[in-house]
Amino acid sequence: MESQSFMLRDLPHEERPRERMMHYGAESLSQAELLAILLRTGTRRESAIHIAQQLLNKSGGLRGLADLSIEELTNIKGIGPAKAVQLKAGIELGRRMANSRLTEPVTIRCPQDAAEILTEQLRYLQKEHFVCLFLNTKNHVISQETLSMGSLNASIVHPREVFRAAMKCSSAAIICAHNHPSGDPTPSPEDIALTSRLIQAGEIVGIDVLDHLIIGDSRFISLKEKGYM
Repeated sequence: MESQSFMLRDLPHEERPRERMMHYGAESLSQAELLAILLRTGTRRESAIHIAQQLLNKSGGLRGLADLSIEELTNIKGIGPAKAVQLKAGIELGRRMANSRLTEPVTIRCPQDAAEILTEQLRYLQKEHFVCLFLNTKNHVISQETLSMGSLNASIVHPREVFRAAMKCSSAAIICAHNHPSGDPTPSPEDIALTSRLIQAGEIVGIDVLDHLIIGDSRFISLKEKGYM
């Protein structure tokens, strides 16, 4: 016989996620507790925390959660369309917050500056995304665009797509970046070959390729710093 999960109402008032967040701050809560607050309610048999933990188990953690569609979320027992939309909205707000610094002029002086813009956007994605930062003559970021979304282990982008986007926003230089879903940012031979093609194409059209960053789970690699450019 299946044992019944505890319900939030069974917890002492001060140990419930909302109350703990109000008293101790969001950083004191576990991932499951934060998700439970977004879910708001559980089911007759399962608490919101239990459903949140199931969600984390199914997605493999926060990294995988960002890529689950509304349809995939609603396949989890206890999550209907309304809860799925709430979760997707919370994830999207987090992504937009990570990108909000681009509303103010940002100057790229070193690879770390570019990595600070892109790491939180790319590190949790389960498919490769190829992104470009477009810079003016003062190295201010004037635009950002995702130009390709690949498979689990490959991202295909053609130089013409990159430089068409660069010319559209009158960019003087670009910084390319893509994530490695494995979490290991070590460049592959394909990464190095693509970088070489982009540099050659940039020389023809007069737009500098300043760097190509590979974003891992907790670190990044600059192909410029590693001597591949």
